[in-house]
Amino acid sequence: MNVTDSDEITAYVEGVRRALAGVSEPTRLDLLEDLPEHLAEVQAEGIGTLVERLGPPEVYAKELLASAGLIGGFPDPPAPNRFAGLIETRDNVLRLVHDADVRTGPVIGYAKTSDFLLLLRPAWWVARGYLVAMLIAYMVEGNSREIGLLPRISGNDLLALVLLTGCVIVSIGLGKRTDTLGGGPRLALRIGTVVLILVAFGGFATADSSTRQPGYFDVSYHGGNPNEFGHVNDVYVYDNQGRLVEGARLYDQDGAPIQLGNNYCTDPNTGETMRSRSLGYPFCPQNAPLGASPSVTPAEGAGPAGPSPAPDDASASPTGPSPSSARPSPSPSS
Repeated sequence: MNVTDSDEITAYVEGVRRALAGVSEPTRLDLLEDLPEHLAEVQAEGIGTLVERLGPPEVYAKELLASAGLIGGFPDPPAPNRFAGLIETRDNVLRLVHDADVRTGPVIGYAKTSDFLLLLRPAWWVARGYLVAMLIAYMVEGNSREIGLLPRISGNDLLALVLLTGCVIVSIGLGKRTDTLGGGPRLALRIGTVVLILVAFGGFATADSSTRQPGYFDVSYHGGNPNEFGHVNDVYVYDNQGRLVEGARLYDQDGAPIQLGNNYCTDPNTGETMRSRSLGYPFCPQNAPLGASPSVTPAEGAGPAGPSPAPDDASASPTGPSPSSARPSPSPSS
C-alpha cells in the first residue's frame, strides 16, 4: 500500500467520522475501530477508489449504523435512571464486601469467609426459630410480664416448649428450601431476617441493662396527694433505744429495694453539696434531726426508767408516842 492509498483511507475514515457526529463518542469509536483495516482490504482487492466501490462516506456511515442495529437514524439518549446513585452505591458496597470476604477467609483457614459461614447455616436455622418463638411470646404477652429464656405464654412451660419446638422445625424446613424460592419470597425472607435480628439485638440490650442495673421502685401514694414523698431527701432510722441506725436499707413486701430521696448531702455551715458515700440510709447522718446518737447510752439490758418502789408499811407509818406513854397517870388519893 503506497502513500496515496494511505491518504485515501485516512480521508475516507474522516468522512465517515464526520457523518457519525451525532453518535455518542463510545459508539462512534466502536464503529470506527476496525474501519481502516477493512478499507485496506477492500482497496487491495480491486481497482477503483473507495468512493466508487463503497459509496460516499455518508452512505457508508448509514450502513454502519444499520449493521449496528441503529436503523432509522441515531437513537435517543437513554432516560436518566433515578436510582443510578443507589445502584452505584450498592455495587460499591458489594465490591467491598467481596474483597473483605476474600481477604479474611485465609485468616480462619478458608478461601473465603462466606465458605465458613455456609457451614453455620443449620445453627442459624435453629437460632432463627428460637428468636421467632421469643418474638411471638413477647407479642402475645404484650410486655405484661418477664418472659425469661423460654417463650412462655401465661407462664406455661409446656406451651413454651411446644412453641419453641414448632418454630425451630419450621425454620429448619424453610432454610433447606431457601435455594428453591423465587425472587419475591426470597427477598421477603431476607427482609424478615434483618428485622428479626434488629429486634433480637434490642431485646438482648434491654435484658443486659436490666441485669446490670438493679431496679428501684419509687414510692407512690394513690390518694389525695400523688407526690406525698416528693419532699423527702433522706431517711433516718432509730432503734427502740433512740439510737441512730446507719447503713439501713428499706425493702417492700416483695423484697425489692425502696429508693427515697437522693444521695447528696449539703453542709449546713458552708452550703456545699457533695455526693454521699453511704451505702444505705441515712445518706447524711450528720444532719440527723434527732441527733446522731443519744447523750447517754443506756446500759445493755436495762429497762426504761420508772417510779421508785413504794416504801414498806412499817417505815411508812409516822413516828409517835407509844400507847403507854400516851396514857395519863392516875391522880394521887387525897
